[in-house]
Amino acid sequence: MGKDERYAYLKAVKERYCQADKKSKTLILDEFCHVCGYNRKYAIRLLNRKRKRVRKRPGRKPVYRSEELVIALKRIWLATDQMCSKKLVAAIPLWLPFYDKGLSDETTDKLLSVSAATIDRLLAAIRIQSRPKGLCTTKPGSLLRNQIPIRTHNWDISGPGFMEADTVAHCGNSIAGDFIWSLTLTDIHSGWTECRATWNNGAKGVIEQIKNIEKGLAFPLKGFDCDNGSEFLNHHLLRFFTKRKPKIKFTRSRPYKKNDNAHVEQKNWSFVRQLLGYDRLDNPRLVELINNLYTNEWSLYQNHFCPTFKLIEKIRINSKYKKKYESPHTPYQRLMASDQITEPKKKQLQACHLNLNPFILKQKIELKLKGIFKLVKVTTNVRQRI
Repeated sequence: MGKDERYAYLKAVKERYCQADKKSKTLILDEFCHVCGYNRKYAIRLLNRKRKRVRKRPGRKPVYRSEELVIALKRIWLATDQMCSKKLVAAIPLWLPFYDKGLSDETTDKLLSVSAATIDRLLAAIRIQSRPKGLCTTKPGSLLRNQIPIRTHNWDISGPGFMEADTVAHCGNSIAGDFIWSLTLTDIHSGWTECRATWNNGAKGVIEQIKNIEKGLAFPLKGFDCDNGSEFLNHHLLRFFTKRKPKIKFTRSRPYKKNDNAHVEQKNWSFVRQLLGYDRLDNPRLVELINNLYTNEWSLYQNHFCPTFKLIEKIRINSKYKKKYESPHTPYQRLMASDQITEPKKKQLQACHLNLNPFILKQKIELKLKGIFKLVKVTTNVRQRI
């Protein structure tokens, strides 16, 4: 007889043993020792042992353990591209009105009141830990360094219009040959970000996409800050910004100091890599498809429904920095709160926002991505055969 069988037999006999008289207890004890092979004194202790009291867990009862809550939270988290918990707390009120699974009132209230720490605990088992890395492709354009000033202090960023720029190379494991680049522009005040794809990183293609981005902005472009890459430090872009009226402040960061362009550098992952990954995109036909996605669904999805942090204060204490951030808001919310956006533009932004559904936008994004990566797969297979 195995351990489990002896334990089951003990549970069956114990209740009868405790209720029996002395003579009956002797018979039950004899039978129990014979069946299980126990010593008589040990068997008596087992049969007379009192049940342990089940101790209640200290503290209040768990509030956020329902299956419906976890399923809804997981779906919203995945739809927001695995947003960090502090941003997700601000995003849930924006996404919840479009959740179409018929949540109970209790679950809805819990989703609106859940904290970032609780979200971390609930999603701990499904979080993605590893992230691949890309290649650095910034090649300094040294000819115009003396003509384009370094931004040594912050602009007046009390309003929108001052933007940082960067490029991301979709080169895979090699920067040889021709491939697609993503141009990213981020407004420092609101966090409004726009991306465009261009074939290679030549000045003509970059200027064309900057013009395209500028047309769709709800605010005038006042300043342009970039790194020291040759796609930015060239005569064509310098003339584009300095020969126009009103002029745009054209500045650059210090060489090898990524923190000078921190606002746009952090978008390389959330806006470009998280969408297109690290595959090599070397088919010119992809430029139009990617720009269609960038201009429409991706811009609306990120700028209207994805909250971002904004640094308020940074203090150095000995060798450490203490940073203070405002509560997360979407770029759309910051533009609507700005007094430097005209009323017609605000009405235009609001009308656009009221016609959007983040879950539908996400479905369209996934559908377009399937078409993009289907073409990427075909191109990769052809390249491997050659």
